[in-house]
Amino acid sequence: MMGKMTVRELGDKLNLTAFCLPNPDAEVTGGYVGDLLSWVMGRAGEGQAWITIMSNRNVAAVAQLTEVACVILAEGVQPDSDLLTAAEAHGINLLGSARDSFTLAVELGKRNKE
Repeated sequence: MMGKMTVRELGDKLNLTAFCLPNPDAEVTGGYVGDLLSWVMGRAGEGQAWITIMSNRNVAAVAQLTEVACVILAEGVQPDSDLLTAAEAHGINLLGSARDSFTLAVELGKRNKE
């Protein structure tokens, strides 16, 4: 469990690129890293920041189903146009970073101690 932090604050602290931020005040309660969408669907939790390299429209569907606070695309991955459209349509916070998933997860974990 993390200290209270919003998606906007997380984005600022981790210097993330905001691709779509319809709900910047959503509370981030933890993190999850995964790229196999069916696996993430059964394990990511409400309020988590989901770190992935997947960038197709199905990411938005999984994010909506799991009610994660945001999706962070790692390793410089850019959302494809279908994902961006779906994220905007379904109110999914979508951010990105050039850093790899491990580094992002470590940085996210450090925020738990602040």
